[in-house]
Formats: sequence, structure tokens, C-alpha cells
Amino acid sequence: MKYKLLGQTGEKLSALGLGCMGMSFAYGASNDKQSLVTLEKALDLGINFWDTADMYGNGKNEQLLAQVLKNKRDQVFLATKFGFRAKDENQHTSSSLDCYIDASPAWIKVAVENSLKRLNTDVIDLYYAHRIDPNIPIEETVGAMSDLVKQGKVRYLGLSEASADTIRKAHAIHPIAAVQHEYSLLTREVEQTHLQTIRELGISLIAYAPLSRGLITNTLTVDQLDADDFRRQLPRYQGNHLQNNQSLAQAFSDFAVSKNVTAAQLALAWILAQGKDIIPIPGTRHIDRLTENAKAIQLSLTTDDLLNIDKIIQQFPHTGERYNPEQFAAVNH
Repeated sequence: MKYKLLGQTGEKLSALGLGCMGMSFAYGASNDKQSLVTLEKALDLGINFWDTADMYGNGKNEQLLAQVLKNKRDQVFLATKFGFRAKDENQHTSSSLDCYIDASPAWIKVAVENSLKRLNTDVIDLYYAHRIDPNIPIEETVGAMSDLVKQGKVRYLGLSEASADTIRKAHAIHPIAAVQHEYSLLTREVEQTHLQTIRELGISLIAYAPLSRGLITNTLTVDQLDADDFRRQLPRYQGNHLQNNQSLAQAFSDFAVSKNVTAAQLALAWILAQGKDIIPIPGTRHIDRLTENAKAIQLSLTTDDLLNIDKIIQQFPHTGERYNPEQFAAVNH
């Protein structure tokens, strides 16, 4: 495994992190036994940066990670998030449409204690505001988060899906170590809207859904996804957009095969080539996929490779939006 620095903190994180959401939430039925084996394998591979959130299965994902952390906490740089609250706290929802955003100082105090308890740890390494609450000034949210750092409950602060302007305001209150944003071959708006600001401030970009929620891997059979799979709600998995993306994935996979790698490995290598300050966090509950993804670290893409990848993407422009309008309403505040 190779390692990268987190922002200006001096912390060394695996250049490829592990997104843990799908182990408990959003992508169909869970398999805790399988996921625990995958988490253990991640440590064997040197993947020390794990990402979860309190909303993933209404805390079930944090509890899952705690089963490994109880004996290996010192081996993991642990990130979790707060901000989404289920309208019915007893429901295991798979859609943010069933939630509302609460980033108030009062809720932050409750949320962090809940996460610490579920994770069975004394400190969270990186604590994100999962979304920006439009009803609460960011200065108040980050001020409350900074209190957690002073109290020793949190080490570093992050924001997820925040606008560049909000990032600047937040960073002025307390150093922001990381900004999480969807970033992949099919989702590149961050290059125009965020990267300049993030790099100017010395913040790391944590790229979630770096495999376009599986679309770019050319391994999905969409009509076989579970009925409650979150992806069924997304424009990219529907109608003409889906046809476009399946054709794109096939062309991309063909190019990957010509390089003797998989489409997933090539897509991750592309992100890794975009900068030392970018850390992708592909998610999986499958040990074989985890091992496959980890090998992307060893790939080195040439200028011609990057140009050929861009040409393939440009041939299939009708990829569709990454979220539906209701979900988009919660981002970029």
C-alpha cells in the first residue's frame, strides 16, 4: 500500500481508503459475516482509512466496524459523519429522502456521543458534517465541531458536499482537514467548482463513489439489483442514461483489458493520477473486489492513457445526473 498525507495534519492515510456504507446500507441486503472478513482483509492490505456515517443503517454500520475496532483501533484512521436524521429514528431507510438535515450545535453534541458509543471508541479521527444545514450558519456548525476537538472527542474536522464558499467560511473558523465529494470518471464537476479552493487551503479531497456506484466497472446487472437498492432511484440507472452508461462501461472495460487490468482498477488509477491530495474511498463488502481495487495503487498511467480515457468518456456524454432533484437539493450549500 502507498500512503498520502491528510491535508496539513501530517497524518499518513492509505492512498486508497475503504467506504463502508454499502456493508450496511443503500445497496441491498447486508451480510455482516462477509463484511467483517472484508474489513479484516483491508487491514492486511494496509488500508487504514475507513469511512462510515451515523446514518448508514441508523448506526448499524458504526456498530459493525466496532467489532473489528475493539482489538485493532490503533490500526485504523476512522472517519464518520453526522447531519442526516431519519424522520422515523426506528426506520432503517435507504434514501436521504426519508431524512432531514440537522447540523445544529445541539444535535452535534448528541450525535457525536451516539457515534462514540456505537463505535466503542474514545475518539473519532475525522468527523464530517455529512451535509450543510441551510438553516444553521456554517460558523455555528463548525464552532460546535471545534468544541469537540478541544474536548478530545474528535481529532480533525471535515465537510461533505459543501460549496467552495462554505468551505472557506468553515476553514476560517477551524482548520478543515478534508472535504468529501462525489468524484469519478462520470462525476467531474468538482474539478471546476472545488479543487482550486481545496488546494489553496491545503485540504484533502476524499472522493466517494469513485467507481460511479459500480457503473464504470462493467460488472453490474442493473435489473438484478435488490428492489430497495438506492441506485434504482438515480437517473444514471434509468432509461436512455442507463443504456449510454452500459455502452460507456463496455468501451472503458475493453480499454482496461488492453492494459491487462480491470475497469475498476483503471478507474481508480485515473483518480489517483489526478493529484496527491485526492484519496478515493471505493466501497465493497466483497473480499475479492477489495483485493482487486487495492491493486490499482500499483498502476501508473501515461499521458496517452489519460487522453484515451478522456476520449472514451466523451463518446458517451449522456450519463445522466448523479442524484435526482430532491437529493440534489441537499448538496453544495
